[in-house]
Amino acid sequence: MDVDTIIPAMMIDSGGTSLHVGFLTAIMVGGTKFAQLFFASIINNKAYKKSYLLLGINLRIFSLAGLAFLFFNSGTLSASLIIGLIFMFMSVFSVSGAFANISYTDILGKSVFQESRKSFFSIKQVVSSIGLFLSAFLAGKVLVANDYPVNYAFLFVIAALALGIASIGFWNVREVGASTFKITGVKEYFKVIREEIKTNKKFANYLMLVNTQGVVLALMPFLILYAKENFSAGNEAVRTFLIFKVTAGVIVGTLLYYFSSKVRYQKLLYITSFLAFLVPIYAFMVPTLNIYFFAFLGTGFAFTLHKVAIDGVLLEVSNSKNRALYTGLTGAGSILPSIFPLLGGWLIDQFGYLLFFGLFMLIILGSVYFIYKLNCQK
Repeated sequence: MDVDTIIPAMMIDSGGTSLHVGFLTAIMVGGTKFAQLFFASIINNKAYKKSYLLLGINLRIFSLAGLAFLFFNSGTLSASLIIGLIFMFMSVFSVSGAFANISYTDILGKSVFQESRKSFFSIKQVVSSIGLFLSAFLAGKVLVANDYPVNYAFLFVIAALALGIASIGFWNVREVGASTFKITGVKEYFKVIREEIKTNKKFANYLMLVNTQGVVLALMPFLILYAKENFSAGNEAVRTFLIFKVTAGVIVGTLLYYFSSKVRYQKLLYITSFLAFLVPIYAFMVPTLNIYFFAFLGTGFAFTLHKVAIDGVLLEVSNSKNRALYTGLTGAGSILPSIFPLLGGWLIDQFGYLLFFGLFMLIILGSVYFIYKLNCQK
């Protein structure tokens, strides 16, 4: 149920417009991060965060099962109600990720030695990408084996079951307690935010970088919409989009693992901005669907590089004392990525894709300055 390909295609097949896709993308891209900003003070005060991780995972399993139930019974529901329920379940899925991600990052930081993080992230990317590559073929077969809405119903059943199986690993994690500094009350919480941003210049630049380069996470759903409107892309095409995206993840993960001792996060971020800047140009210029597929390969490269580098930089600018808080504060870095899909959906609806792609490229260009200011370590 890849949020960059399957979910937007599901919304379009359900009767959604560019405005619906923009709103849904804003929830998926910004929902988790923005919610973290509000949950961070609660979770930060807890030495053990495993229960919050499991709460987030279980809520996500519930939302996936709810979507499966929705599509199995969609024949009795109106189109507007289906779209409304999609928004509801995806909101639960996204917001619950706030609990999960803050806790996951904190547990990860306590579990991996600093000198091993670069190779760990590379191995993690390779293993997860291979799993995603295999599941992409399965998802593709399920997607084309039946027509809407049965194909999506089966996809979400499999997704809920798979996440349930995956969560067994987290149930068995032996968490080590962490030293925490307590935050009492909303006033003190925002005081801490101001002080951390003021005193830690790297973190301030990190937030600005996430606010600019982070829009790359919102691009792929609009590429799906563009393909459906301009090339009449169907389920077969969506399956190919997903495979191209996942293939890029496998390639990036393998290369980063091989060159992990030589790669700097700053270089990865520069490459991400370069690729993200080129993708809209390519997508807008290609005349046929057969070569449009490569836009998803380029976006997959940029998407994966951004995720690996951003996660690594967060661990570099934080420590065991403030890591949960900093993970939550990255919600302040999701303001523009949250607004951009809403604005993008409106721009496409009113003016078409040229202005949308132009705005995207301008924001990506602005990210280069903050990469320069970040000065990441090896």
